[in-house]
Amino acid sequence: MTQLHAISNVDRRAFDRTVAPHLPALRAAAVRLTGSAAEADDVLQETMTRAWTFWDRYEQGTNVRAWMHRILYNTFVNGYRRRRREREVLTRVHRESEPPTVGPRRDGAGLSDEVVEALDGLRDEFRNVVQLVDMADYSYQEAAEALGCPMGTVMSRLHRGRRALKEKLAPYAVEHGFAVAC
Repeated sequence: MTQLHAISNVDRRAFDRTVAPHLPALRAAAVRLTGSAAEADDVLQETMTRAWTFWDRYEQGTNVRAWMHRILYNTFVNGYRRRRREREVLTRVHRESEPPTVGPRRDGAGLSDEVVEALDGLRDEFRNVVQLVDMADYSYQEAAEALGCPMGTVMSRLHRGRRALKEKLAPYAVEHGFAVAC
């Protein structure tokens, strides 16, 4: 056990001696990749951990700079992919925790009283689809699952709901310069 520990210390010193001259260039590359000094430090720390973990696989005498930059790049890409997957999961969980029928914003955030009134005037099956697809950014498939109906039904109801809104809001659109009177 003592001999193994001694070998580990010798390897660590060789690792430090070999890698240390490349740290400034690695950090600069990490800053370019992440766009943030704090994130760059995190990526660089993870890179160093991985490099040490796989130090026994490094072939002495080969280009350590290229080897380290490859580890840095892979670490960054893997972290980016992991964060993207986490965002997708959180978005999915958030959507699933919401009730399937998202009501119009009554606080006026982004919707005028006329638009809220036009939405309220739609039949429930049309209003629910318009709110899910157009306001909550659900895909047709997600809206179909939330409402428990086929995707074709969602598409049909969305078309009919949009058409009804267009008819109800035509005078408002002309009055406020969103459309030209025909």
